[in-house]
Amino acid sequence: MATVEVTFTPLPAHVRTARLVATAVARRSGVDEALLDEVRLAVGEACSRAVEAHQRHCPAEPVKIEMTDQGERFVVVVSDQAPTPGASPSAGPGASPGRSAGANGHGVSQGAATLVQGADDAGIPAGFGLAVISGLADDVHVSSTSSGVSVRMSWPSATPAAT
Repeated sequence: MATVEVTFTPLPAHVRTARLVATAVARRSGVDEALLDEVRLAVGEACSRAVEAHQRHCPAEPVKIEMTDQGERFVVVVSDQAPTPGASPSAGPGASPGRSAGANGHGVSQGAATLVQGADDAGIPAGFGLAVISGLADDVHVSSTSSGVSVRMSWPSATPAAT
């Protein structure tokens, strides 16, 4: 189980880099070529959401991405450290107080808090980015605590052929 971890300053320009790294790691993990665009887009959405939250609440803190090859699954976790008002400190990773079907029929687990920071002032419905992500990833789980939000996404992978 190999893990690649990346942290970056919360600037929109770094989202592109995060997408490129995630795509490269997914390819190396054996994710089918047909799914690589979905990985790239979903990671971009999750990172954009995290960058926006950080710019509003904690611009000095980095956004964190963990990409793990778990054999048959390629897992990406994008975590922010922006405070989430109204979230329960006990609703940590693995908690799923709410569950709604995503655009692809797969579930999206989420905490009780609004998951798109500042969505009301931007005219974007809360959770819009998560709806896009759920249409791109096979499995999406969102964990929300008072210290931030983690978006966990996964895709099927196969062990890459020896090179």
